[in-house]
Amino acid sequence: MRPALAALAFALALTSCDSGDVPSPAERRQGGEGAQAPLADNAVELRGEGLVAGPEAFYFAAGQREVEAGLERALGAPLRTGENRECGAGPMTFVDFAGGLTAHFQGERLVGWNWHLPQDGDRPASGTVRLAGDVQIGSPRTAPTSAPGFAAIEGSTLGEEFALGNRIGGFIEGDAVAMLYAGTQCFFR
Repeated sequence: MRPALAALAFALALTSCDSGDVPSPAERRQGGEGAQAPLADNAVELRGEGLVAGPEAFYFAAGQREVEAGLERALGAPLRTGENRECGAGPMTFVDFAGGLTAHFQGERLVGWNWHLPQDGDRPASGTVRLAGDVQIGSPRTAPTSAPGFAAIEGSTLGEEFALGNRIGGFIEGDAVAMLYAGTQCFFR
């Protein structure tokens, strides 16, 4: 009888666990939401739950060293690294890569990214950066406004801000997408 009782207790314990929005290992193997063909080794695809660098997927909470190594293989050595201890979410480290990608880390864990136009003086990207879907940096205004899940963020003090579903946001300047982001940011509103 005891083995049966122990098995029942174990089964109940498993059913009470909740991983929230983090995909299970089985979902990751199956590709989770929107499984796609593998990326080229020098490509980075940004997603609402993290990013993919070449053959490796990194969900938010992935280790900083692993993420930086994957991004470096795809895009080349980081352009610069910085830290802001004044972020509302707590101290954050930023690592910039060619192609306008900035990875955000807290406690040596990936917590967010933003993708923007490259800064003056940045070396050209050796790889490509893109967002999963049709909205990209430089896309015309009509790309995000016609995308599924689009919502204008009314009253933003940062400019013309929008959301694409629950996980991705962005800004329009002029009539083009100027920045896209996901995860924890250090915006001062």
